[in-house]
Amino acid sequence: MAGDRRPAPQPLDNNDALALISSNALTLGQAALALHELRGLLGATEVVAALSLLAVDGSHEPFAAPVHQARPHRGTAEVARRMRELTGAADRPTPPLGRIQDPYGFRCLPQIHGPAHDAADALEALLAVELNAAAENPLISADDLAAYHHGGFYQAGLALALDHFRLALTQVARLSTSRLHTLNEPAYTRLRPFLADHEPAASGVMILEYSAAAALGDLRAFSAPASLGHAVLSRGVEEQASFASLAARQTLRACGAYRLVVGCELVAAVRALRQRELRPEPGLPVGRALELAEAVLDEDQADRPLTDDVTAAARLLDRFTEIWRGNGA
Repeated sequence: MAGDRRPAPQPLDNNDALALISSNALTLGQAALALHELRGLLGATEVVAALSLLAVDGSHEPFAAPVHQARPHRGTAEVARRMRELTGAADRPTPPLGRIQDPYGFRCLPQIHGPAHDAADALEALLAVELNAAAENPLISADDLAAYHHGGFYQAGLALALDHFRLALTQVARLSTSRLHTLNEPAYTRLRPFLADHEPAASGVMILEYSAAAALGDLRAFSAPASLGHAVLSRGVEEQASFASLAARQTLRACGAYRLVVGCELVAAVRALRQRELRPEPGLPVGRALELAEAVLDEDQADRPLTDDVTAAARLLDRFTEIWRGNGA
């Protein structure tokens, strides 16, 4: 918010502490911010995956409408539809030439991304209630002006929803590292190992596998279920704790690690497409994504530090989110 639309600061005193704690304001705010960023990154990941699919001549069959009509999970079917839209694939694609089946990083993408979207939807629905609820203890009823002492502040549902979302995202990030490995494999790209140039002993983008694996390790640590925690306080009167605040902080921390994993895949996908001189059909969303990526990623394919490339790719994911949403970017 800007200018006079910004709320004026409100001075707080000791009597305000309980209301802030009981309302879970900080936890809810952190959870909402994390969901907003990670949901966008989840969509951007599918745009990156579409570029990787093109780079390895991947099959469109895993996204075929009949596959998902036969097993109609909502999130999975929606991901498959979106992948067809991004790549220009038909609802009933023709069988691919060459490979019969792709690695799981491509073939199982709807089945892994779909549950993550479902988890995001569940978290959003829960937050929509909590952000508009009166959870403070006690509740002062507007109807009878009575005070009701209760446990409505206890955020078991939020902690579980956040834990679920992080676990689902970790599976999505693992799939991104799988596609990165495939992009580095000559059997799928018909290029040199690690997309190296033609200099002897060149390592290409090999280091990206290490960077992505390290970020995935951080993400896996952040995904440990906070709701498994336990505490007994106040002489046994408060003998449970939801650990929702920890779950929200861990979800916020997951944003950077997740972004780094997918940024590594994007750098490799663009390099593979450049080396193979492959271009998507004009007008496809994946074509717009490649244009944006080529505008910010260095064409130099000699061995060199790739920090700037990954940083630029990670920032670009927000633009990819707009492509995924159908806004063009």
